[in-house]
Amino acid sequence: MKTLTITGNDAGRRLDRFLRKYLPGASLGTIYKIIRKDVKVNGVRRDTNYSLVEGDELTLYLSEEQIDSWSAKASHAAGVRRAKRQFGILYEDDLVLAVDKPFGLLTHGDAKEKKNHLANQVRDYLIETGAYDPRERVFSPAPANRLDRNTTGLVLFGKTSESLRTLTAMIREDAIDKFYTTIAYGEIKEDLELRGRIVKDERTNTVRVLPEEAEEGRPAVTRIHPLRTVGGYTLLEVQLITGRTHQIRAHLASIGHPIIGDVKYARGRAAIMNKRFKQRFELSTQLLHSTRVFFREAEGCLVYLEGESIESPLPPSFTEILTALENEK
Repeated sequence: MKTLTITGNDAGRRLDRFLRKYLPGASLGTIYKIIRKDVKVNGVRRDTNYSLVEGDELTLYLSEEQIDSWSAKASHAAGVRRAKRQFGILYEDDLVLAVDKPFGLLTHGDAKEKKNHLANQVRDYLIETGAYDPRERVFSPAPANRLDRNTTGLVLFGKTSESLRTLTAMIREDAIDKFYTTIAYGEIKEDLELRGRIVKDERTNTVRVLPEEAEEGRPAVTRIHPLRTVGGYTLLEVQLITGRTHQIRAHLASIGHPIIGDVKYARGRAAIMNKRFKQRFELSTQLLHSTRVFFREAEGCLVYLEGESIESPLPPSFTEILTALENEK
């Protein structure tokens, strides 16, 4: 027999969904059988759709051996190889972790890479520091925003279910300003606000930018602020208002200023120049860095972050290219 006390991280979950997370090795039929015969909440049997409340005592009338064989702890037993940590830490408190994602690392896993991705590396880090114990809860810390594999920089993680929900809501409600730094082909002299609709082509994993009045696609808004021109290029600060796939890359390419190195969206002379950047700097994809977030508004458990910024420095590969272009002026 084992008794669990429901924490704020797991409050609000349905009983069946909690048990499916807590006992991932058990089949769905077994979960329903456990609910009917082998589990009580505060001493009372509950239906599968019972919504757990913080402080509930959940008693499993199962042997420790059976629980261990089905539980999440099996995947974190001694001897399990963990992914080597590749990210840097930009900010951390009890609720939020901001990390610096390197080039080439997925934010989440995909069909080809299920283990070595940023979300797993952060999870392992929090287990090692004692901030997260997968044996005590079914919630898992997760990123509130996502970067493409080859985009570097700042990713926000919620360390509790409440902080993750709050971060996600704040991003959705445009309460967190997200800024990127890049270098684009050509000279951009003034601030721009780019508007349109983004349509994704699943076959080629690219997107098209349509006029704002088009019926197809999803609305996209990108603000461009030129920091300085460097030869025939422009160093840009880009504010992402909406978060569509490849939005910054496609929007800049649509106005004739693709990001250097971006082989998917560069055309004409930019495509030729990309080959030179690859030969000289081994740059084979977009030069794009998530530089800063500003908590313009904050709510709930994260209200203390209102007015605060978190920044990520440019990686050495970015500054090397920028310095080389400046020296060629």
